[in-house]
Amino acid sequence: MSAESKPASAITAAANRADLSRLPFADDPSQDDARRGFIATLDPPVITGADGQVVWDLRNYDFLDGEATGTVNPSLWRMARLNLNHGLFRVIDGIYQVRGFDLSNMTVIEGETGYVVVDPLLSAEAAAAAMGLVREHLGDKPITAVVVTHSHSDHFGGIKGIVSADEVASGAVRVVAPTGFLEHAISENVYAGIAMSRRAQYMYGVGIPPGPLGQVSTGLGVSLSNGTTTLLAPTDLVSESGTELVLDGLRFAFQYTPGAEAPAEMNFHLPDLRALCMAENVSHTMHNLYTLRGAEIRDAAAWSDYIHEALELFGDESDVMFIGHHWPVWGRENIEEFLERQRDLYRYVHDETLRLAAHGHTMVEIAEKVELPENLATFWANRGYYGALNHNVKAVYQKYLGWFDGNPANLHPHGPVEAGERYLEFMGGSEAVLEKARRSFDDGDYRWVAQVVKHVVFAEPDNRAARELQADALEQLGYQAESAPWRNFYLTGALELRTGALRLPTTSVTEDVLGAMTTDMLLSYLAIRLNGPKAAHEDLRLLFEVTDTDELRFVHVANGVLVRSSRVPSDGYDATVRLDRTVLAALALGTRDPADDMDISGDSEAVHVLFGLCDRFRPDFPIVTP
Repeated sequence: MSAESKPASAITAAANRADLSRLPFADDPSQDDARRGFIATLDPPVITGADGQVVWDLRNYDFLDGEATGTVNPSLWRMARLNLNHGLFRVIDGIYQVRGFDLSNMTVIEGETGYVVVDPLLSAEAAAAAMGLVREHLGDKPITAVVVTHSHSDHFGGIKGIVSADEVASGAVRVVAPTGFLEHAISENVYAGIAMSRRAQYMYGVGIPPGPLGQVSTGLGVSLSNGTTTLLAPTDLVSESGTELVLDGLRFAFQYTPGAEAPAEMNFHLPDLRALCMAENVSHTMHNLYTLRGAEIRDAAAWSDYIHEALELFGDESDVMFIGHHWPVWGRENIEEFLERQRDLYRYVHDETLRLAAHGHTMVEIAEKVELPENLATFWANRGYYGALNHNVKAVYQKYLGWFDGNPANLHPHGPVEAGERYLEFMGGSEAVLEKARRSFDDGDYRWVAQVVKHVVFAEPDNRAARELQADALEQLGYQAESAPWRNFYLTGALELRTGALRLPTTSVTEDVLGAMTTDMLLSYLAIRLNGPKAAHEDLRLLFEVTDTDELRFVHVANGVLVRSSRVPSDGYDATVRLDRTVLAALALGTRDPADDMDISGDSEAVHVLFGLCDRFRPDFPIVTP
């Protein structure tokens, strides 16, 4: 099949032109704010690793230097151009940001003796390049502390690019994070890491080339750097609002905000600088109450309340607000307006969803009904460049009422392959379905084409005509999407329908990340890899002695599950396994043979049986095909 993209249809081009008159493009202060305070950048804007691998290259986005084409929603084109501003920027004296070197921002605050770094990007290579630019233009001073605002990898993954584990262990560098940071970082990036990484390939458009027919943005930033994701455990945890710390002579006042944009997150205020960091709890976009890569549902009501609390705690004491993505907001009145509009955005979505649910409307029905009031909808920072109103409404419904809409017909549906086969039989076969679907495509009903033709694809995955028509429909939906993740999902789906699943190396489950996990976390991941049906009739009792941390863990496999305990049973076990934690991490990841670097006493066969029962996960599993 050809991977060649198609042009925008006349219907798609007209829909995109309509957005030009619907939104206030002539009133857009962000165009100046995104460039304010520029100091310097890399020329060319390319970052490479020690091995010469390119991990970041903004030259791929030179096509954005011009007007939107018919294949890109003009509002999304606006955000893509704004995100392309890159380099070192002065926020105010003493606070600087490196933007456009990764998906997120790295903020550098000058202390008495060195730098306090906030959110060191996604990859070590990008963080190192950002810090190099800082030292070149602001002075070669040491890093004294790192503040990680929340548990998403684009805000901690680059940490080993700027500080070492030894510097943290020695106390030379403090790492401050919210309580629950490590647990939730591991939950997303390891426990659900393979599935989430695969879906993130769709969400961020990792496999589609940048261009007017491909990836133009992620909404939060340009793209993801493709370097090394690292992790270091925090030395200081913030567990409640009102916590104050002094880092390198600077006073930090924290607001603890769990369960909003991330399960573990915090804002902070710098009273001596009259500066407010809102982490990722506000952005120049509507954010996700549910993220399409897959994650815990976020609490819209709590999110709104946290923004309101920040406004009350710090609004009168702040002259600038900086955030984990995009550009700052200057001036007390502008900060107040920004916080109020984002506060009311999440509250409106929350309250309207539950109001309509109380009238008996289902999740899908409510998502089609809810529209933002004009005052919220036309505020640029509330546009759905990352989150989208439609899927955020569904997130609120799911948080309170779950996936089931109450209709018993939807309680136990057939799987996609079985349903597809039955749909085709009822509708007269694949040719009849495709003939009608082509008419719907010509009418511009691309949503319906995507919905109905998927049954042909799942019933007959080798039906080239079905795959091509499905791809064409998804492509037009992508061209119309204002949300960058929606566009990237649609276009990646179209590409994979045409060429097959992309074989991309992207995964958040790495040995470096596992190296920061506790012994119990590693054994929890091993339990996830255990194939329950195969292990159902096994009874394995093993004692793990982790030599470098002096820990004992009893592992019992029975009933298809792995249970761990720090209590050693009095009635014995099959074998004792002595190993250090790096070996355990590699075994948990599945990259090491269980015969290596272990001292086994007792029944060694029981040890091999355990690891033989553990699955190896495929990071390129199919999504748009069975």
